[in-house]
Amino acid sequence: MSDLVDDHTAQPAPPRSLIVTVYGLYAREVGGWIGVSTLIGLLAELGIDAQAVRSSISRLKRREILLSERRDGRAGYALSPYARSVLETGDRRIFERHAGSDDGWVIAVFSVPESERQHRHQLRSRLTWLGFGTVSSGVWIAPAHALDDTRDHLLRHGLDQYVNLFRGDYVAFGDPAEQVHHWWDLEALQKLYDEFVTEFTPMAARWAGTAKRPVPDREAFVDYVHVLTAWRRFPYLDPGLPAALLPATWAGTAAADLFFGLRRALEQPAHDFARGLLAD
Repeated sequence: MSDLVDDHTAQPAPPRSLIVTVYGLYAREVGGWIGVSTLIGLLAELGIDAQAVRSSISRLKRREILLSERRDGRAGYALSPYARSVLETGDRRIFERHAGSDDGWVIAVFSVPESERQHRHQLRSRLTWLGFGTVSSGVWIAPAHALDDTRDHLLRHGLDQYVNLFRGDYVAFGDPAEQVHHWWDLEALQKLYDEFVTEFTPMAARWAGTAKRPVPDREAFVDYVHVLTAWRRFPYLDPGLPAALLPATWAGTAAADLFFGLRRALEQPAHDFARGLLAD
């Protein structure tokens, strides 16, 4: 999971994360497969050398995210069924902007036998990925809008047998706006949003007003892959809380405005550039 969803640090994206972004954006529309030479060419545009690409592919293969596959005599790599399912779920969260609504909570109560503790780790990882915070060791919570994705994901990955899901309201005791700080690390998330805004505001300034002039496709591809790679972790870290429960200085809104503005400017020319290389 960590290779498909970056961790909580704000370090430069490793090559494997850029590879996942490229596959998520462009590979699925051409059958989920990219030839080795084409992938190396795409990553070279992002400043990643061939050795780093091959090393990162090896890791993604070990994690069963990419699978070796030859097509028409060419060596290449295809997305695994697992990776496809994660990316498909991720599409809705990354590219659709949802305002947090105060319509209650979904509660996951789970218990995993000690003899199956590997599933306990897997379940906690998946719940974190779905936006859940921790009330106690076996009781996790998320805004109610996470229910459908949670139900579908746990069923798809055979984890439903360990979990009971409930819908509910918080009625006592304490202020929900204070409680959410115990359930999620909002301070760390705020810091990451601030860093995102600081890093990519200059990029947005460079692209301002591009509707009035031609957009260089290669530059759009480079910038779009980098900003999307940085952005795509946030929908998995941010539970999508109602505004009333968030700090008054919450940077998530400004960060989302920045990302979706860059997406509008860069998505199509970046796609045109990538398709040109994929067609070679």
